[in-house]
Amino acid sequence: MSRATINPPAPPAGPPRRGTPARAGGWRRAVPYLLALVLLAVGAFGGAVAYRIMHDHDTLSSAIIKTVVAERPPSDVFGTDRIYVLLLGIDYNYDDKDQPYSKGARSDTIKVAGIDFPSKSMKLVSVLRDTEATVNGRDAKINEAYSVGGEPLSDSVIGEFLGMPLNAQGHHFDRYVVVKINAIKDFVNAIGGIDVDVAENMDYDDNWGHLHIHFLANHRYHMNGEQAQGYMRFRHDACSDPCRAKRQDQVIQLLIRKLKGDKFNDAVHLPQLLAAFNRNVETNLTLDEEKSLAFGFADANTADLSHADVIGYVDTKETPYDGEVLVPDEREKTRLVAELLGAYGNVTPPPRSAIAGVRPSSVHLVVDNGSGVSGLAGNVAAKLEKDGYVVDAVGNADSFTYDVTQIRTASRVPYVGERVRSDLGVPGAALAPSADATPGPRSVVTIIVGRDYATAGAVAASTPSAAPLH
Repeated sequence: MSRATINPPAPPAGPPRRGTPARAGGWRRAVPYLLALVLLAVGAFGGAVAYRIMHDHDTLSSAIIKTVVAERPPSDVFGTDRIYVLLLGIDYNYDDKDQPYSKGARSDTIKVAGIDFPSKSMKLVSVLRDTEATVNGRDAKINEAYSVGGEPLSDSVIGEFLGMPLNAQGHHFDRYVVVKINAIKDFVNAIGGIDVDVAENMDYDDNWGHLHIHFLANHRYHMNGEQAQGYMRFRHDACSDPCRAKRQDQVIQLLIRKLKGDKFNDAVHLPQLLAAFNRNVETNLTLDEEKSLAFGFADANTADLSHADVIGYVDTKETPYDGEVLVPDEREKTRLVAELLGAYGNVTPPPRSAIAGVRPSSVHLVVDNGSGVSGLAGNVAAKLEKDGYVVDAVGNADSFTYDVTQIRTASRVPYVGERVRSDLGVPGAALAPSADATPGPRSVVTIIVGRDYATAGAVAASTPSAAPLH
């Protein structure tokens, strides 16, 4: 079984960004990555099979058949091309008998994720836990919403704070994921630990906080979950929170790398992974939804799933009940929310050489007009035939309301969609798997031409042409 390793973090230059309180818990920056872990592990094929065997008491063959049949792209399962998810991280309290409990805990981490299926990317907006908001009619810290009314009140308070639109069910967010503090510890244990290079001496004990950290500099440790969690939470060095944040990123990268790269390890530890998820994560995602996300995002680059922007603050103020709160930067909030609701795209485009390796003569196209502009599909078909593609059919889409061109491929050959998008000359065209998996060796691609193609064509006509890929 392989062991994942990664270089230790280097101390960052400069002070931490204003607007990130120094007392933020060491595990909290891990929350944006936990959704990536869910996408990679929880809904995986083997996990779905194991679940059907254990939960539905299916035979192995029956579970495999049901899982294969149920494999559908996320857009079909959710009935939309994008969902908005409320991510909350809650801490434990300890009672007078030193037993942990989470009832009444505040959401010390608050993040909103937009998961876009065509582009296989995710945008995250983080809200500081002490941000001023209206909770049950009074001025309070935004993290109080969870302690008072759980996920339903959090949906209302956080959604209204951000100005998120209501969906058909009357909620601001389509799904929610609530993560407990021990999630990272249990995930590390579930995959058999991780190898971590430690850059500095760490010697710290906090009996009340159940934190014991003892590591030597320039050593590699095979850490279990408790050790990894302590390593992530350590802040008693020269640069405090900034270095702690780097260590958190280091551990999460190791987790994701091992989940993606060590397939045998995943299969061996599936029961533990499922148990860790059930113990530490509360969500209204169904099993089929989790599975569709895992299949749909299995080949996504983690850089497209983990970047988060933080809404900063411009001032502080005192409130009658909650003490000091942070006054948010409204201009920054408006900008970040507009980006969250707007167009998505990958931050890690595939290599140009890989796209160039796709031969147009091996790709069969169906071109449909979804723009309502007469003749646009025919123009696209003629252009791509000239480039060497095989056009099987030209027609109209299910509607003429497509603003963004869709490129839907039934082929599992890498980068077919990216090659078609490049030759089409519409960088913002959305890529998605096709539900029509036409049998045979051909690479079938359906293009639904949107109104953006006409705009892109006008720009291209006034710009010197680039060298072709073929």
